[in-house]
Amino acid sequence: MADMSAFREAVTAWAAGASGAVARELAARLDVRTAVLLEGLSDAAAVDALAALRGRDLAAEGVCVLPMGGAMSVGRFAGLVGPPGLGLRLTGLCDEAEHGYYARGLERAGAPGQGFFVCAADLEDELIRALGTTRVEEIIRAEGDDRALRTFLRQPAQQGRAAKQQLRRFLGTKKGRKIHYGRVLVEALGPGDVPDPLDGLLAGL
Repeated sequence: MADMSAFREAVTAWAAGASGAVARELAARLDVRTAVLLEGLSDAAAVDALAALRGRDLAAEGVCVLPMGGAMSVGRFAGLVGPPGLGLRLTGLCDEAEHGYYARGLERAGAPGQGFFVCAADLEDELIRALGTTRVEEIIRAEGDDRALRTFLRQPAQQGRAAKQQLRRFLGTKKGRKIHYGRVLVEALGPGDVPDPLDGLLAGL
């Protein structure tokens, strides 16, 4: 039986040059209504984790959480699944530095003014700020990465940097780490601690 992951894979293949026939068929069968365009898998892990914490089944609601594999793909994905293509409602997260790029990509795709939520630096930065560096370090130790963090912090390049910058950089130093902590950090948030961009995104779905 087809599920939302099959639709996500079909759209990703379509964006890479495959036929869009499978994506179109699955969109209709699954009654997909909204695409949440995200830069990468760590953002998707965070969105999925917050949805689970709030008892939401996004797939059952017709919402596809769609990591694009990079911000530069937003115009391509928006054109395929937005108004010019499948006609889905578009929303998502973007970094402040890339907001203008997103706006231009969406406009070129015929989907201007869609509801995207802006993170100051990136979502990891938002989560670290929400939890505080002390709490994030506690979580890293609890996840078994204390030794790796201590080794990282001894590197010359990290000397003199703010703790928040160090932690943000640490999360991106190993393949899969950002994805893991995208979920773990969200699960550690208190009800009133969810960063505004992430909270606004889920509330609007």
